[in-house]
Amino acid sequence: MVGYNDITKRIFTSLILILIVLLVINSPLASGILICIFIILGLYEFFSMVEKKGIPIYKYFGIIMGTMIPVSIILKFKISKTWELFFVVLAMISLIVMQFKRKENMGVIAGISTTIFGVLYVSWFLSFLIRLRFLPEGKGLLLSLLLITKLGDTGAYFIGSSFGKTPLISHISPNKTLEGACGGLLFSVMAALSTKFLLGYSYPHLLFLGLSLGTLAQLGDLSESLMKRDCNIKDSSKLLPGLGGVLDLVDSLLFTAPVFYFYISILR
Repeated sequence: MVGYNDITKRIFTSLILILIVLLVINSPLASGILICIFIILGLYEFFSMVEKKGIPIYKYFGIIMGTMIPVSIILKFKISKTWELFFVVLAMISLIVMQFKRKENMGVIAGISTTIFGVLYVSWFLSFLIRLRFLPEGKGLLLSLLLITKLGDTGAYFIGSSFGKTPLISHISPNKTLEGACGGLLFSVMAALSTKFLLGYSYPHLLFLGLSLGTLAQLGDLSESLMKRDCNIKDSSKLLPGLGGVLDLVDSLLFTAPVFYFYISILR
């Protein structure tokens, strides 16, 4: 059962985050900067998590490499296929050359692979939030995505903590229940239906979005839980009282952001 203090902290922190989002959402630049800050913090938490597992990585190189992705979008730097391949090759060469400093050869492949994965998983996936906001109708799109994804999180948490009895996938996350998952999906659908004034889609279309994004949100949450179990930690950090770390906050957005962006791009 969730304690009263935990719920209070969770609600208080969530209200502050909602206020911050409302303050910046009108400005594409301010929204981009805020998301970039979250990406940097998320990268730091991910690489710190990996370090605790004993995988040899270059944390700050990974953070710098990951920060270049959202910054290039904010600065509207047009990345052609040539530039994109150049950056990938340069990053790979740099990572391999840095391994030459190490006195041991064990873990070289794991270190390089994990660094690249961290950049893609945290930075590239979350950078689609900036891409969404920079679209002509970006404010409504970003708000809709946040509502569908985060209300799903809220529903899963409160329904699960109040009525949850049946374990969902106990070896990944022992606290997640089937009842909570169903509650989260229901909340995502209701949130999607409420975004009609933002998106203008028909209700069957919004129902499809709610079910699809709600499912992806829970898969994103489970994916981070899987990694935390591997690293033997409960939260990615203690930065956000009641919520854990930045990765714990954005894990459900890691899958919904890129899929929603590509979905919108196909419709346009």
